[in-house]
Amino acid sequence: MNKLKTFLSSWTGTIIIVLLFVSFIAQSFIIPSGSMKRTLLIGDFLFGTKFSYGVPIPTLPVIGTKLLPDFNGNGHLIEGDRPKREDIVIFYVPTNKKQNFVKRCVAVGGDELLYYDKHLLIHFHEGDEYIKKNYPSKKIVKAMGKLWVDNPYKDKYKGIQYSPEYRGNSFMLMQYNINKIDMKPVYIEDLDAPVGGLSPTPMNAFYKKVSPDHFYMIGDNRDNSDDSRFWGEVPYSLIIGKPWFTYFSIEYRSYERVAKGVGGGRDFQLLKKICKGVDPLSKECKAKWNKYRFTIRWERMFRSIDSIQRDEPTR
Repeated sequence: MNKLKTFLSSWTGTIIIVLLFVSFIAQSFIIPSGSMKRTLLIGDFLFGTKFSYGVPIPTLPVIGTKLLPDFNGNGHLIEGDRPKREDIVIFYVPTNKKQNFVKRCVAVGGDELLYYDKHLLIHFHEGDEYIKKNYPSKKIVKAMGKLWVDNPYKDKYKGIQYSPEYRGNSFMLMQYNINKIDMKPVYIEDLDAPVGGLSPTPMNAFYKKVSPDHFYMIGDNRDNSDDSRFWGEVPYSLIIGKPWFTYFSIEYRSYERVAKGVGGGRDFQLLKKICKGVDPLSKECKAKWNKYRFTIRWERMFRSIDSIQRDEPTR
């Protein structure tokens, strides 16, 4: 027992304990982009659980090297629950399996999606009766001979928004990159959606059916999010865990970043609020922002992500 205490109190023992904690229990994450604004903010420091969806194979932080073989062929030492619709999930990006993202799971295997400007329509794989039972008629759309729910989570989670920070929006961007994105352009006659003006062929929406044991992840800031619409569905093997709570939150962005997007993270919504009627691109506004910069967001400290996502956003 004394030898064990001595080992645990040593530097080697401490490092091993930390590695075990980070690998199997919880890990710290920082929100670096505005793709989940106004639910999660740039400068939120989170702890995420690594056991919410089973136990993923441990990796070395930053480097991303797997410490153990994938014995089960699903990226997890112990298989667990799958992400559910509405969950905010931490996962590895399919195009860069060393980089982790945080997005909302909007659809699971078997679900179908239609997307056009400001509208995310989902046909849940449980079918029309499930949709009629669980959603009000005002949110239900009929197209392609089946029922779809228009923006099914937007009323429940107030941080979900369509508010582009740049000229255009995600629907236009998808048309510009029509041969590189994950969703397929379609023209649906009985869908009340304008025909896209940038596509070489007539189309009024993008379509996707999610593969079994895969998940569609989209940021709450839907017109400013790099997500599954562009790089594809996420397999269970790349699921890491679930955000748990914020332990710190600070506004650290420079004026150039917030006003002009230098380095990403343009945020005219917040800039206008801080500058209160002053031209956002003026020296006066820059001075106001520089006074506001490095403000600690005390109201977000030690809050569970589940409670934060249900708040009426204030920033």
